[in-house]
Amino acid sequence: MLAGAVAIEQWDLVEPFEIARGVITALPVVLLTLTDGHGRVGRAEAAGVDYDGETPVRIQQQIDAVLPLVAAAAPDGLVHDATLTALQELLPAGGARNALDCALWDLRAKQSGVPVWQQAGLPPLRPITTVFTLGLGTEADTRRKAREARCYPLLKLKCDAERHVDVVRWVREEHPQARLAVDANQAWSRDLLERILPALTALGVELVEQPVPRYQDAQLDGLISPLPLAADESCVDRGSLAALQGRYQYINIKLDKCGGLTEALAMGREAATRGMHRMVGNMCGTSLGMAPGFLVGQQCGYVDLDGPLLQTRDRAHALRFTDGVIDPPTPALWG
Repeated sequence: MLAGAVAIEQWDLVEPFEIARGVITALPVVLLTLTDGHGRVGRAEAAGVDYDGETPVRIQQQIDAVLPLVAAAAPDGLVHDATLTALQELLPAGGARNALDCALWDLRAKQSGVPVWQQAGLPPLRPITTVFTLGLGTEADTRRKAREARCYPLLKLKCDAERHVDVVRWVREEHPQARLAVDANQAWSRDLLERILPALTALGVELVEQPVPRYQDAQLDGLISPLPLAADESCVDRGSLAALQGRYQYINIKLDKCGGLTEALAMGREAATRGMHRMVGNMCGTSLGMAPGFLVGQQCGYVDLDGPLLQTRDRAHALRFTDGVIDPPTPALWG
């Protein structure tokens, strides 16, 4: 028999983090612990999708509602493929399914002694390089953050409808060697994108993430962009990929959006068959929230798992970051 416990936590950020949608100073997350009859424990973390109205309380309610059904799908207390499959039907994509799915993967690893990467049919894990994200701010703040980030080889710069090319120029002047991506978080129009693409290209930007509002992606039809575009808010799960093909070159797979590692791996496979490149992202969180995404990142062109670097502290057995390079998670953390 499986037993579950949900805790709502709050993790403070190093400094206020501003994007086009707003500013946060701390991140609330849900911590889920699943325990089998032998005391073996699987854990996972979910932040949810704030712009879809998800909150920790709502995520907790969803988990509590389906836990008996999840336990019924593991009648011997052991996590099977059928358990993971049943979960996909019990909850929609989102934070609650992410927490349950990743906790089940972790518990199965603890029960079987077989690490998650091996269960998932992946090659042995290798270190990967994450972007380091700079939130919006004044010129002085942006320049300071760029100087402090000189140890990171790949930066992602948050932009909005007014702050874009100047932000890139400030960062380029302070960190000339950095590889740069920009993320508009839906704040631009096609007209603005077309007007600033030449300047972004000249400044060495190599990726533009979610330039236009979700559900308005059709305005990108026919656009010939010198830079690849990545769908984030517009990309949820496999069901969203058909509408993105031909408009975006990359999809940003986030476990909180798609509902866990099971769907994330399936999304990656389908994206590859459609000729779409992959990146893996996060909704912020601790190393426990990043660890499943690390597996997805093994097959991605861009990795954005810097959530713990933006916080004042992290969990025990945290991921090790060295100048943006992440080592594989230890079994004591997850997987």
